[in-house]
Amino acid sequence: MCPPDHYEVAYAINPWMHPDDWRPHANDLAAESRREWLALRAVFEELGADIVLAEPAPGLPDMVFTANAAVVFDGVAVPARFRFSERQGEEPAFARTFAGLAGDGTLSAVAQLPAGLSQEGAGDCIWDRSRKLFWAGYGPRSDRRAVDALAGQFGQRVVPLELATEAFYHLDTCFCPLTGGDILFYPPAFTEAGQRTIAELAGDPERLIAAGPEDADRLGVNAVNLGRDIVAGACSEGLQARLTARGYRVHVVPLDAFRRSGGGAFCLTLRLDLDLRTVD
Repeated sequence: MCPPDHYEVAYAINPWMHPDDWRPHANDLAAESRREWLALRAVFEELGADIVLAEPAPGLPDMVFTANAAVVFDGVAVPARFRFSERQGEEPAFARTFAGLAGDGTLSAVAQLPAGLSQEGAGDCIWDRSRKLFWAGYGPRSDRRAVDALAGQFGQRVVPLELATEAFYHLDTCFCPLTGGDILFYPPAFTEAGQRTIAELAGDPERLIAAGPEDADRLGVNAVNLGRDIVAGACSEGLQARLTARGYRVHVVPLDAFRRSGGGAFCLTLRLDLDLRTVD
């Protein structure tokens, strides 16, 4: 995670971001973001997670969204290459973080994407522990060609999913594979071909948990799944009841300040411990 010391909505690179709405209330919203981030961290720690912090850098307000920093698997980090100039300054900042993690043994190596590719980390490449594959979003931010690069790097299957809207610009905003083999997702965020792919690989249709706009529009699908626990910034009563019926425990931590940038619980985290053997 990365503390929100410099978090603000200073520019607009997705439909959620409205700097003119943030600016008049900047001090109050910054304080709100700090409270929300600390509450989220506390829940993760209560659930047994060890938190490693990246050092926030001035002028990089979205550095708090560490999911976009890299794809990490089997001890190897592949740092992101951002599409928009507003976030490209995060690349050297996170490079220092990953170099430190490699130096202390948390990571075994730091690899690089081929030149000329945009790929925005775990926000667009999510490991599915049940199916032993990555799901990779492409379109608004990450390139389709990055799928092959990640498959070659990690030696795992990477399934491409084209994102259909600018609002759900990263895969993690609309897709969350769960440890019980279920898939929580928002169908309208995907092309028809993408929806078919999800249904085919889900196997049993009962494994699909389709969220409605009441949850998607609050970035409730942008959730972190640790074992049978799901941590989300929002979850309607109906969706919570469906998840509870399948044996999950839902922890709602309001993240309204971060939703102003199009981010939720998953956006604010990056798993460093995933591999074929990971069991939460």
